[in-house]
Amino acid sequence: MHSRIPRQSAHGPDSRRPDHSDHRDNDAMIGAELAAVFAGARRRSVRDRDPQIDTAHLLHSLLENDPEVREAFGGGPRMARLLGYLVQRSIGYGLRWQGTVEDSGELPVVREPGGLSPLAAVALERACARAASRGGDPARGVDLLAAIVVDGRARAVEVLTRAGIDTGELSARIEAGPWGLGDYAGGGEPGG
Repeated sequence: MHSRIPRQSAHGPDSRRPDHSDHRDNDAMIGAELAAVFAGARRRSVRDRDPQIDTAHLLHSLLENDPEVREAFGGGPRMARLLGYLVQRSIGYGLRWQGTVEDSGELPVVREPGGLSPLAAVALERACARAASRGGDPARGVDLLAAIVVDGRARAVEVLTRAGIDTGELSARIEAGPWGLGDYAGGGEPGG
C-alpha cells in the first residue's frame, strides 16, 4: 500500500527531524481532507515540472481544497491577488524556483521527485505536532497553514508577501479563530 503523503528518503538512522519520528506517524496524523491537499499539490508540482512539492504548492492546494483555510484568509481583493500569483507560478515569477529545492536548513536536501521539499516536510511535522497538542485529532489544513506561515524561508510566505498578506497577521488570525490552540490547551472544544 502506498503512503498518502510524499516521503523524504533517508539512509541510515533518521536524525533529520528534532523528534526523530518516522513519517509513518504522519500518515495516521492527517485526515482525508489534508490527504487531498497533498494529492493536489503533488499533481501541481508534476504539472509545473518542479522537482518536489514545496510550500507554495501546498498553499495553492490548501486554498483550492479547504474552506477553513479560505475562511482564515477572510476573502477580499488580497485573496484574488494571492490566487493570481499562485496561478502565475509556472509562467511568471516562480520560474526562478525551477530546478531548485526549497531548503529548510533542518533536513538534508533529498532530490526525490514528487516528494516534499525539506521545508514542506518540516511544515508537515509542525502541523502534526500542532494537531497532537490539540488532543490527537488528525492534522487539518489550518494546522498546515499555521505551520507554513511562521517560516520566512517558505516560498508560500514569499507568495503571500507579494500578494500583500501579512503572515504575522494571518498567523494571529488563525490562533485567535476557531482553529487556534488556545481553547484546546485547557481541554475545551474549539472556538468555545
